Amino acid sequence: MSGREKGPLTEPMFYVLMSFLRREMCGTEITEFVERKTAGRVRLGPGTLYTLLARFQEEELISETGVDGRKRTYRLTGKGRAVFLEELERLRSCVNDGEEESL
Repeated sequence: MSGREKGPLTEPMFYVLMSFLRREMCGTEITEFVERKTAGRVRLGPGTLYTLLARFQEEELISETGVDGRKRTYRLTGKGRAVFLEELERLRSCVNDGEEESL
């Protein structure tokens, strides 16, 4: 286990963590990434996004890297990357199980 024992990630949680895989981002960039990546299927309101960012900081999945006025930038930690990859593997297993049963 990666250290996160709070169960599987929700879809918004999964995509927010995914947004940090390649670079640091601020809230607006995260929202745009998620909307673009999911073709608008997942939309993050400010309440959801900033609640997740606070939770992820508390769980040490992300860390703040800069503050410029109200703009805050975050990056994924090693623990956050491990949690994301663990969830990715769990989701792959679910898809594989479903595909086996639907044949």
